[in-house]
Amino acid sequence: MAENPAAGHVRDLKASPLDLNLHGPDEPAEDSENQNLWPRSLARKWMAMLFLGTCLLYCARMTMPVCAVSMAATFHWSKIDSGLVLGGFFWGYCFTQILGGHASDKVGGERVLFISAASWAMITAGTPVLAHLGFHTLALMTVARILMGLLQGVFFPSLASLCSQRVVEAERGFLMSTMHSGTHLGTLLAGGMGSVMLDRNGWESMFYCTGFLAGLWAVTVWYYLLRGDVTMKQMKKRSHIQPSLSSKRWLYLFRKPPVWAMVFAHMCICSTSYTLLSWLPTYFKESFPHATPWVYNVVPWLIAIPSALGGGFVSDFLITRGYGVATVRKIMQFGAMGLSSMFILPLSGAVPFTTAVVFISAAVGLSTFTGGGVAVNVQDLTPSCAGALYGFMNMMGALMGLVMVSFSGYLIEVTLSWAKVFSIITLVNVTGLGIFLIFGDSQRVDLQDNSQIIVV
Repeated sequence: MAENPAAGHVRDLKASPLDLNLHGPDEPAEDSENQNLWPRSLARKWMAMLFLGTCLLYCARMTMPVCAVSMAATFHWSKIDSGLVLGGFFWGYCFTQILGGHASDKVGGERVLFISAASWAMITAGTPVLAHLGFHTLALMTVARILMGLLQGVFFPSLASLCSQRVVEAERGFLMSTMHSGTHLGTLLAGGMGSVMLDRNGWESMFYCTGFLAGLWAVTVWYYLLRGDVTMKQMKKRSHIQPSLSSKRWLYLFRKPPVWAMVFAHMCICSTSYTLLSWLPTYFKESFPHATPWVYNVVPWLIAIPSALGGGFVSDFLITRGYGVATVRKIMQFGAMGLSSMFILPLSGAVPFTTAVVFISAAVGLSTFTGGGVAVNVQDLTPSCAGALYGFMNMMGALMGLVMVSFSGYLIEVTLSWAKVFSIITLVNVTGLGIFLIFGDSQRVDLQDNSQIIVV
């Protein structure tokens, strides 16, 4: 229980301490906080739409990689040219993480998500048009991918901001896990669409179809969820009360061990996930050349969908049953980085194909538990600037992922062995997990003046 001596009110632990700075003496803290929460029926609509949006986000992101081989044949690209186009996305993706999260903290994640989705939907649908202009195709495709990364970079920070402002603490884990499961469904959808459409209708059809579906999602969100004066008033009110994220405030936050422990753990899980996503197809193709490709390309990501949903449900269930939030976050992160590493490390030795698929599927499935751990911990620690801080976490995770993916390729080239790669993945996971278990917490740290808060 927490007490505010100045106001003379006794508040429940679940009430947000930041509300002390956002309401007057005659306005109860709970009323101020609850005004921003979604009603149950609206929350369900938003959850369904955000799940579909995440699915389409990854479907659009994977469209270029799926079509890269066909496009390279059409425009006579070399491997270096294809790598330049595909790599452009990640450079753009890194630069808008913090900006997107900060904008969402100020004006509301709903608006940022809508504007960005409408924009990258148009770029996706317009990619074939740009490609067939007849001049500087490689440069235009690279710029298009950079723009795609810039626009999609705001999605997950906006989602984190939205979750921290609109969803109660006990339901955030399931929401974030549901969104992460949409990424796996989007990856599978892009692969399935590519298998059918590339041969029948050409690579252009993939971009047109994905862009149309994403545009339809944006229009639906606007028409059914964002229109109306009520939403506008809520956005203006929240923009007025959100504190600014100055350099002094950044320094204040990063002096807190739970914050940098969370950031470091997120960097580690992101980098290992990027490495697995990038190199697993090559591992299976080289180690098991006669295996059926769809098995190792589909099964692990198919397992990840129910695993992410189940992890989110378990996370919220434990919190509602009275377990400490910090304890639950650490349990989920142990599953994501600790248990998953137990399945990755044996791959350093010789294993049969079936065992490799089972172990990889288990590792990928368990890694989705981070949706109830580090990925949602930012909303526990810094709800007033969750979007901006999550953007910073994602940016650092993407940069570390690029380094680790490249370093893994170097190790494979030099050692001609996968043992080093799986060992490094395990080492990075265990290191990040250890830091989070020791220094991680869920106590709110985004208040510089704690003199008014007394924990009893």
